[in-house]
Amino acid sequence: MSRFSRRTFVCTTIALFCAGLGAVAQAAEPIKIGLITALSGQSALAGEAITRGMQVAIDEINAKGGLLDGRKLELVRRDDEANPAKGVVAARELIYKEKVAAIFGGLDTPVSMAIVPLVNQAKMPFIGPWAAGTPITKNGAKPNYVFRVSAVDEVVDVAMVDYAQKTFNASKFGLIMVNNPWGESNERGLIAALAAKGIKPVGSEKFEGNDVDVVPQLTRLKAAGADALFLVGNVGPSAQVVKSLDRMGWKVPVVSHWGPAGGRFTELAGPNAKEVHFVQTYSFFGKQSPVGEKVITALKAKYSNIKGPEDITPAVGVANAYDAMQLTALAIQKAGSTDGNAIREGFYKIDNYDGLIKQYKQPFSPEVHDALTAQDYVWAQFIDNRILPVGLAK
Repeated sequence: MSRFSRRTFVCTTIALFCAGLGAVAQAAEPIKIGLITALSGQSALAGEAITRGMQVAIDEINAKGGLLDGRKLELVRRDDEANPAKGVVAARELIYKEKVAAIFGGLDTPVSMAIVPLVNQAKMPFIGPWAAGTPITKNGAKPNYVFRVSAVDEVVDVAMVDYAQKTFNASKFGLIMVNNPWGESNERGLIAALAAKGIKPVGSEKFEGNDVDVVPQLTRLKAAGADALFLVGNVGPSAQVVKSLDRMGWKVPVVSHWGPAGGRFTELAGPNAKEVHFVQTYSFFGKQSPVGEKVITALKAKYSNIKGPEDITPAVGVANAYDAMQLTALAIQKAGSTDGNAIREGFYKIDNYDGLIKQYKQPFSPEVHDALTAQDYVWAQFIDNRILPVGLAK
């Protein structure tokens, strides 16, 4: 063999070897999944619940060999501190620096709403396991990269009206809403749900997220004759509503969105926290499906502070995030790549998934980006610092 031929042979062999190593490295490269949520402050418990639901699902997927010919999933978290501006900064970092394949958005509707235009522009799949604002998924973008496995305000609002009428025989409704996009979304939804029954609220009041006294607003609702209150607010503000009711000595049924479930509600609201009835999408109490038993077992094995269902709280954070992660994995597998547009199309190709909350049948379509319906809601109370379905709260 000539010197030229030997040199060519050696160079070609080295090139092929390096190419092989590169292909192996690429195949082994993890698929990063971003999470932006409140990991500090009053709602940190809910942020941790979302984390745990996602992580248990990721561990399960990785144990089965990962996705796309053996690539493992890796969770990358960022704390938005319930601040929309910080949520947008976190989203930019996850998209452009971390190169995630998809982003999960956490708790707060204002944060999610701030992120939505960014992810649609970047063609980045954005999956909501908590924030319920109707415009998050119904955002007008075409194509729309935002999907959700959670409650939806306009559907919850109908359920709140039905529940208040059935449970408390109420007919004069007062609205007490946090003054932000989430409160506005529910105010519109509740007024529409009442109008469908030929009813108008006797009053609608707003409070700020940092208010420590809402007695004036509640006094106006009492004077207007309200016999039930619809409450929308996160943990801290909702607790202040309960404490203000206590100061007034006003015993009135309170039917709430799920804000109180997001953190230290009983600690902040006091003994009458148990009087608030709020919506949930899942409970780990009672008889579980095989998927429910599997998830409880995995949570106990991974987290030392989980001994039973009472320690899996807020349950909706864990359950929504678990199912959302599994559905996202299916979308990636259907896509056959981590390309954002391919994953978006992958969500539409999911046929069936036997999930934790329910059995999903074609959960997404170009017209429907919300996987849960009103039939997937349950009602709960805090009993002895535990979130229990109302039927079990005895």
